[in-house]
Amino acid sequence: MTQRVALVTGAMGGLGTAICQALAKKGHKVVAAYHPQFDKPEEWLKEQAAEGFKDFIPVAGDVSDLASVEKMVADAVEKAGPIDILVNNAGITRDKMFAKMEREQWDAVINTNLSSLFNVTKQVSAKMAERGWGRIINISSVNGVKGQAGQTNYSAAKAGVIGFTKALAQELAAKGVTVNAVAPGYVATKMVTAIREDILKSIVDSVPMKRLAKPEEIGFAVAFLADDLSGFTTGATLNVNGGLNYQ
Repeated sequence: MTQRVALVTGAMGGLGTAICQALAKKGHKVVAAYHPQFDKPEEWLKEQAAEGFKDFIPVAGDVSDLASVEKMVADAVEKAGPIDILVNNAGITRDKMFAKMEREQWDAVINTNLSSLFNVTKQVSAKMAERGWGRIINISSVNGVKGQAGQTNYSAAKAGVIGFTKALAQELAAKGVTVNAVAPGYVATKMVTAIREDILKSIVDSVPMKRLAKPEEIGFAVAFLADDLSGFTTGATLNVNGGLNYQ
């Protein structure tokens, strides 16, 4: 199998870690992008090495800031080589009912979860097209598909991820570059499993499979879309949500 260079944003969170591990298991060279203010790269790298993942390449950057992203991607290319696989995974929440939502909470989520796709993808998509091969995988959410009270900012951003995916897929389809989205349902990350027990139970009860997704199941979906044999799949949204239906 050809070894590819994969850049994963938001790499050191629960989903990001699972995605990095899934791509590494496929033999890819993985660049783990992290936020310099919020992540703890040394601690994360030590944890990964203890699990047998010793070759992750860390790069720092704020995906909501274009200048920071330009430096981050240049650093990634210098350390690992041209980016073949991009996973736009970085995301935050600032939940509040819309009547009480502040503009800062709106802007923070839109900039990190949606504008980041412009900032990061802009650095690699043209070069992928020039080389005639590339995989761009954007992480959306079940709440970007169905909406969620208290998350107008997050739902809008994650719905925008799907629109971005469909449009860019059409632009790059003839150039050997696929663009797809993964829309996870509720995933058993540390953040989710720390939710108050009664609220967590109500979430699980809403899922037909009556459980949360394992982070590894989302990682597998990303690795599938990054595979050479996924070259005829583009503009798609892969819903990994345990059977949730949308009204």
